[in-house]
Amino acid sequence: MLLEKANKIIREHEDYLQGMYADSVEQKGNVLVFKGEFFLDEQGLPTAKSTAAFNMFKHLAHVLSEKYHLA
Repeated sequence: MLLEKANKIIREHEDYLQGMYADSVEQKGNVLVFKGEFFLDEQGLPTAKSTAAFNMFKHLAHVLSEKYHLA
């Protein structure tokens, strides 16, 4: 359910990029850490889209950590 909410936020965000999604979340202290597609190249290095993905996951942490905690 939380990943569904997160992916809805991603899809509706103005900085959404095709293929951007969260596929996991974990609790680190009081912060939810989201992970998903980071748009890495063939060597596993970041691309221009990687920054957008990182910023989106950071946005999710900011918005959803105040409302939800994992058990």
